[in-house]
Amino acid sequence: MNFKKRILVAPLNWGLGHATRCVPIINALLDHEFEPIIASDGNALKLLQKEFPSLTCLELPSYHIQYSKHGFLLKWELLKSVPKLLKAISEEKKQVQHIIKTYDIKGIISDNRFGIYDATGQIPSVYITHQLRVFSGFTTWITTQLHQHIIKKHHACWVPDFENTPNLSGQLGHPKTHNISSKYIGALSRFSYKKTKTICDILVVLSGPEPQRGLLENKLLFELQDYKGSVIFVQGVMEQTQKIIQQNHITLYNFMQGSELEKTIQQSDIIISRSGYTTIMDLAILRKKAFFIPTPGQSEQLYLAKRLDKLGIAPYCKQADFNITKLNNLEYYSGFSNMDFGQATDFKTLFSLF
Repeated sequence: MNFKKRILVAPLNWGLGHATRCVPIINALLDHEFEPIIASDGNALKLLQKEFPSLTCLELPSYHIQYSKHGFLLKWELLKSVPKLLKAISEEKKQVQHIIKTYDIKGIISDNRFGIYDATGQIPSVYITHQLRVFSGFTTWITTQLHQHIIKKHHACWVPDFENTPNLSGQLGHPKTHNISSKYIGALSRFSYKKTKTICDILVVLSGPEPQRGLLENKLLFELQDYKGSVIFVQGVMEQTQKIIQQNHITLYNFMQGSELEKTIQQSDIIISRSGYTTIMDLAILRKKAFFIPTPGQSEQLYLAKRLDKLGIAPYCKQADFNITKLNNLEYYSGFSNMDFGQATDFKTLFSLF
């Protein structure tokens, strides 16, 4: 008979960041004698199934989040998808009540999935976000209020960042005024720092929704074709089996699982990636030097990239402006090597909610 409390863990499928930052939470649940039940959709679900093949994984309705080829049209694309999003959230709410009864769920952890909480309020639920303030240009006030309305449906809000300076999320996770009862839990990363010999000059790590992921892949492959050093290129495409292709000095991987990606990052001199928050947490924990290319139209990633540039940690440029000479600017930046992250996340205290 199973006496372990079952905890539902449900990350958003928008890129891979929400899923990967749930990996340390799932591992911590296992370490503290809970039984995680994983629920998501798309590539996020595929990634977690590969990381935790022995755990129960359930498919949730897709939010049908789509990007435009042109970043300035992103808000319009998101606006058009609102009816589908609302329908998916409604279905999600019904499904979570069924999951609670079927699997005898004793706690819920939602990473930015809007409909994942117990509508009766009897099962303790947590919402994970680094965006107590949601940047969206002139609609920032509206998107922030809507997000905070969702957060308040949960018993607790965990912010994966540090409460004081230095921190990683800036105004996103530390707005001047807000009425959310939140707890800063430190950086969430599936990786841990270990001093390692460098054997690769550039590592490209891609993720995120199409078509922008593919557009950046094509641009970087073109720019790196005449580069004189060694390049490992992780496309961020989750498929059934890993594929490795050698193109002269560039080694292409469709994806890497956690331990392999951790080792490859540690062995690489420079990382080129999107400025997604989970990627920033990973590179900060591993104390790496990075060059960031924000996803066009995504205000959050642009803010984070500009902030790290201003702090002298990592340079960035817009996707359309990237060329190989931009990497020369890295010599003027410190990377994440000088940041002090203090104590590790106190999962025992966090899980006492359940």
